[in-house]
Amino acid sequence: MENYQLPIQNYPWNCLSLRPNSIEMSGQLKEVRIRIGSVKTTQQITKAMKMVSAAKLRRATDAIVQMRPYAEKLQEMLSNIISSSEGDLGGDLSKEREIKKVLFIVVTSDRGLCGAFNTNVFKAAKAKMDSHYAAQYAAGNITVLPIGKKGMEAFERIGMNMENDFWNTFSDLSFENVKKAAEYARQAYLDNKYDKIEVVYSKFKNAATQEFICEDHLPIPRIENDGEAVQSDFLFEPSKEVLIEELMPKILNTQVYKAVLDSNASEHGARMTAMDKATENAEELLKDLKLTYNRARQAAITTELTEIVSGASALEG
Repeated sequence: MENYQLPIQNYPWNCLSLRPNSIEMSGQLKEVRIRIGSVKTTQQITKAMKMVSAAKLRRATDAIVQMRPYAEKLQEMLSNIISSSEGDLGGDLSKEREIKKVLFIVVTSDRGLCGAFNTNVFKAAKAKMDSHYAAQYAAGNITVLPIGKKGMEAFERIGMNMENDFWNTFSDLSFENVKKAAEYARQAYLDNKYDKIEVVYSKFKNAATQEFICEDHLPIPRIENDGEAVQSDFLFEPSKEVLIEELMPKILNTQVYKAVLDSNASEHGARMTAMDKATENAEELLKDLKLTYNRARQAAITTELTEIVSGASALEG
């Protein structure tokens, strides 16, 4: 009797697409391909965000570099004059009083994806509250005036008292808009609504480095050397009193504006750095995924070849 061999194309070993192991391997490869596509898309987004932040950082850096020496010199002059004067030069804005209620002007950003920038500003403000104003905090006598959406959201989550009229200042950043917040704070201090005002912000150093600062705003801080008031060597024309009365509000507005510009530059620097790190991490992840995909694909091909050879050998036997 003549031996009859079943054609390989009709033999079950050739039904590769129907085998459970093959189906499972195909599903794994598809999942890895989808992940590779997702990571590539994310990497394109992080690259674009890095470039946008770099462009914005250059403008923000120019603004704060030009503003900072002017604002710091004005603050130094004002503190020097107040410290060296005898009497009530500066009026209520320079008088220290018992601290019962405190206002924190906290400058954050409107958007996230900038690393730990907003979190660090929040932590700096909270640390100052806990270390210097624990009694006022426990009594509910601390209020936050946020400039920036992220700060507003963070302090709302912990139930802080809020002044929410100026949180969207960054939507149209200008001296006039920042001045509104500064003037509100100054008037609230004059009305004895608050006994102390602090400004919390991030001082820009470079794209990768920011310094988180809690700065006394009101009453105007005095400069002392070894416990003694410094002596001013300024010449005034017209009188010192007239100049101080005219310049003091403008100087205080400038200090808040400087803090906002510092934070704006710090935000863009932090975002550029974060997006650069994210792009690098995406590249590393892509290498790992491609290696995983190639290994799985090679394993699938080897398995299929082995099964075909085994099936052919079985038919020959």
